[in-house]
Amino acid sequence: MAAAPTPSRTTPRARVLVVDDDADMLRLLSLRLQAAGYDVVAVGSAEAALAQLDMARPQLVLSDVRLPGRDGLALFDEVRARHPSLPVILLTAHGTIPDAVEATSRGVFTYLTKPYDGKELLEKIAQALALSAPAVTHAHAHEAWRADIVSRSNCMTDLLAEAYMVAQSDASVLLLGDSGSGKELLAQAIHRASPRARHPFVAVNCGAIPEALLESELFGHVKGAFTDAVSNHKGLFQAAEGGTLLLDEIGDMPPALQVKLLRVLQERAVRPVGASQSIPIDVRIISATHRDLEAAMATTQFREDLYYRLNVVTLALPTLGDRREDIALLANHFLDKLARKYDKRLSGFAPEALKALTLAAWPGNVRQLYNVVEQVCALSTTPLVPLTLVQRALRTPSTQVLSFAEARQRFEREYLVGLLKMTDGNVADAARLAQRNRTEFYRLLQKHALTPGNFKNDAVDNEDVADERHD
Repeated sequence: MAAAPTPSRTTPRARVLVVDDDADMLRLLSLRLQAAGYDVVAVGSAEAALAQLDMARPQLVLSDVRLPGRDGLALFDEVRARHPSLPVILLTAHGTIPDAVEATSRGVFTYLTKPYDGKELLEKIAQALALSAPAVTHAHAHEAWRADIVSRSNCMTDLLAEAYMVAQSDASVLLLGDSGSGKELLAQAIHRASPRARHPFVAVNCGAIPEALLESELFGHVKGAFTDAVSNHKGLFQAAEGGTLLLDEIGDMPPALQVKLLRVLQERAVRPVGASQSIPIDVRIISATHRDLEAAMATTQFREDLYYRLNVVTLALPTLGDRREDIALLANHFLDKLARKYDKRLSGFAPEALKALTLAAWPGNVRQLYNVVEQVCALSTTPLVPLTLVQRALRTPSTQVLSFAEARQRFEREYLVGLLKMTDGNVADAARLAQRNRTEFYRLLQKHALTPGNFKNDAVDNEDVADERHD
């Protein structure tokens, strides 16, 4: 059998999360994998592994089946729920082989029996990484497709990895997200990453066009079809030929148009208003909405058959509040962009101004943040944007009275940030100072969307990993 391939020294090392409650076995596995060129994050329980998932961002999980508390099979179920494409390999004693065999039918990549063969282990790890890595590798190798989406948050990284994979197919995509969360930007990114990138991307807001005009806009019309039809008119489906059509706010489409849209999707052809014949089309459909379509179906406001036709793949965009680590990044990005637009010399935000942005509610999501930054950019008379301008743009009083729960939440986050700054992002030291165990401390960090790696002085490219090996 050929030797197991090892990671290239010219590419980033694959990160493996190793889980075993036996300290000696954990150390042995870590040394073997490190010697093979892998970056290892080693933990002793399923709870610690789950805490590390979103911070260490491993490419593979290697876990013992028998663990204290939550066992390896339960850990696999949770990993599968959070990250369906993340491969899991189980190490099992003979007594748990039946469980491991059953787990492979549910999606575990493979299992190995103890005592394991080191060469076989490395081969299985290499196979699992080879099968799961291509989409992620390509997604990061060609960043131009998502250049307009500024983010470093884990939830957006996961979303973009899924979006890139979906883009390679022709499947219809349904984008869900609150207003202002960036659904159209994501649709454009999917189009740019797809084989249809050289053809048109056309977007239409189904809720912004009067019902009487929407059919003509979508499907076109022929001369004389109605009073103002003085010439033939191509609809947006034809305009997007070979490319992608975004049906934004699809949940606001009138029921009568839903029927006609369903027919178009089924037949892959449009019939312009007033025409006697249909015209074949080749268009990829992406739809988007902030509405709860399942609730709309329950009240017959949205057709169930259309829903399932559009909803081949669903991608849900997080709110800005769910990706708070992106707020400062986005705010500075927008400020730089708008400073050039308004020909202003702005160097950034005052620390307290940036803090206010980070802690704001953002019901309007990224769009609201952009508007706030545009306002402060237009009004700023100093290189550093002050807190007062940010408060004015946010329409918040300079003296804000918080509820007890809000005040506690804010204090807790500021306290954690202070500890991470003090310890240079070292979770073990921060937990020790807080007199909390690391598992509990990781949960607190997750609750407040804090990434320890962002607090390291030498952090590069958001390497947000608290390396437990040196604790």
